[in-house]
Amino acid sequence: MEKQKIIDALNEIADWLEIKGENSFKCNAYRTAARTLEVFDGDFSKLIEEDKLAELKGIGKSLAEKITTLTKTDTLPLLEELRSIFPNSLLELLKIPGVGPKKVKTVFEKFDIKTVGELEYACNENRLVELPGFGLKTQEKILKGIELYKRSAGRFLVDVVSSSSERLLNSLKNLKEVNSLEVAGSLRRARETVKDIDILVASKKPEPIMKAFVLQPKIAQITNQGETKSSIVLEEGISADLRVVSPQEFPFALNYFTGSKEHNVALRSRAIKMGFKLNEYGLFKIEDDKETLLKCKNEKEIYKALGLAYIPPELREDRGEIEAAEKNKIPELVSDKDVLGIFHIHTDYSDGIFTLRNAVEIAKSLGLIYIGVSDHSQTAAYANGLKPDKVKQQWEEIDKLNEEIGDFKIFKGIESDILVNGALDYDENLLSGFDFVIGSVHSHFNMKEKEMTDRIIRALENPYITMLGHPTGRLLLARDGYPVDMDAIIETSAKNNVILEINANPYRLDLDWRYCRKAIEKGIILSINPDTHRREGFEHTKYGVGVARKGWCEKHHILNTRTADEVLNIFKKKKS
Repeated sequence: MEKQKIIDALNEIADWLEIKGENSFKCNAYRTAARTLEVFDGDFSKLIEEDKLAELKGIGKSLAEKITTLTKTDTLPLLEELRSIFPNSLLELLKIPGVGPKKVKTVFEKFDIKTVGELEYACNENRLVELPGFGLKTQEKILKGIELYKRSAGRFLVDVVSSSSERLLNSLKNLKEVNSLEVAGSLRRARETVKDIDILVASKKPEPIMKAFVLQPKIAQITNQGETKSSIVLEEGISADLRVVSPQEFPFALNYFTGSKEHNVALRSRAIKMGFKLNEYGLFKIEDDKETLLKCKNEKEIYKALGLAYIPPELREDRGEIEAAEKNKIPELVSDKDVLGIFHIHTDYSDGIFTLRNAVEIAKSLGLIYIGVSDHSQTAAYANGLKPDKVKQQWEEIDKLNEEIGDFKIFKGIESDILVNGALDYDENLLSGFDFVIGSVHSHFNMKEKEMTDRIIRALENPYITMLGHPTGRLLLARDGYPVDMDAIIETSAKNNVILEINANPYRLDLDWRYCRKAIEKGIILSINPDTHRREGFEHTKYGVGVARKGWCEKHHILNTRTADEVLNIFKKKKS
C-alpha cells in the first residue's frame, strides 16, 4: 500500500473510532500518525523495510506495527472491523463542512441518519434543534454545508487532477501511433476545480492507443472501451475520457472539447454569420448548399479564418474575449517562466516544516532569484505565531543568509492577522522593520458583509500593509469565502497602493480570477504567492499563474515578475 493510502486509512480509523465514541487520546493518536507521514519526505519504503517507523515522532511501537501490516497486506483487522460496524455512507457525512465525527455519531444514534439526503431532510424538518450540541444556528450551518457539498460533489482540486492528467499523458505520449496529444476541457482552461479529465489524441491507428489507455495502472474501473473513445475511473475517483481523432480533425476537436460551452456557442454563431459551419470535425464554407472544409493546421488558423486573433484557452469563457480578439487586443498573458521569485512562505519559525536555509535551497533549485518569508504573526498562536523577540531572531538569520548567499535575496515579511477591529499585529516600530507585510483574515469569518468589509478596509488603510492575503478566505470544495464587498476592497486597495495576492494554494486560488481583471483595470499590482508550508507548495505557483492568465494578467501586472531591486523599490515607495 502506498503512503497516501496509509494516511487515508489512518484518518479513516480515527473517524470511525470517534463515531464509535472512543476516547479522544486514542482517536488523536491515529490522526497524529497520519500527519507525521504527510510531512515525512524521506524514503517511506526503506523506513518500513528497516523497521524504523517507530523512530518517527508521533508514531509508537503499536502504531508502527499496524502501519507495517497495512503496507504489506493492504488491510488491517481493526479497520475491517470498524467498517463492518457502521454503514460506509457515514463517511460521506463527514465531507459536509461543519459536520464532524461527534455530530455524525449523534444523528446516527438518535435518528438513524446514514446519508446526506436524510440529514438534509432532518434539518428541513427542524429535528436537530433539540439535540445536545446542535441548536438552530448549528442546523442552519449544516444546511449551508450540505448546499456547498452538493454544489461541489464530483469536483476535484486542480492539483489532484493535474497530477493524474500528467500521469495519463506520460503513459501515451511515446506511443508511435500518437501524432498529437493534448489535455482539453476545464483543466486546459485553468478552472479552479475540475470535474473530469478530457484527453485528445490525433492518430490514424487508434486501437493500440485505446488498449494502452485502459491498461493504465491505478484504474478503479473501465466504464467504456470503444474504437475511438474510451472512459475510465481512476483510483482517485476522477473520470477520464480519451478520444482519438484523425490528424486533420485534431485542431477542431481540441477547440471544441476545450470549451467552454458558452465560448463554443459564441464562436459557432460567428461562423454562421460569416457563412461557415464550425463543429468538432472541421470548419466548413457553405456555398450553394455545399460544404467545403477549410484546412487548419492548428487552433490559431481556426481563429484567423474567423477573423479573430488567437484566444488562449484560459480566456475562453465568453467574457469579452471574442470582442477583444476582433480588435486584436488579446493580452500577452503572463507565463510560468516570467515568475522570478515568490512571497508568502512559512518556515519552521511558525508552522512550516523547512528552515530558512532550506527555503532558499528549494527556491534556487527552481530557478528563482528571491523569496519573501512571511511566517504567522503573534495572534496566530495555533500556528506558532512569532512573538517580537522571535521576529528579531529571524531578521538576524535573514541578514546573515543574505550576506552569505550574495546572488539571492530574502525579503523580511510577516503574515499579520487582520484583527476584528481591522488593526494589524505588532506595534508600528516592529511593523516598520519588515520589507513587506501581508495582512490576512484568519478568524471571525461569520461577520456580516458590511462589518467584514469595514474590517478589511481599515487594514488596507494602514500605512504598513503591503499586500492583502487570500482576499475572500475561501477554501475550495470546503468553505465559501466570508461575506465581503470585493468591489469596495478593490477600490480601497487601489487608493492605498496595496498589492492583492493571488494565493496559489490549490485549496484557495484566491483572488478569484473573475476579480483579477477588475483589479488590474484599477492599476492594482497582483502577486502570485504559493502560501507554502512544505516543499511541494513551491511548485503550486503554477496554479496561481493559471489564475492570473485566466484573469487577463500580463507580465507587468504581476509583482514577482520583477527583479529583486524593482520589488524592493515598490516596497519602499509604499512605506514612504
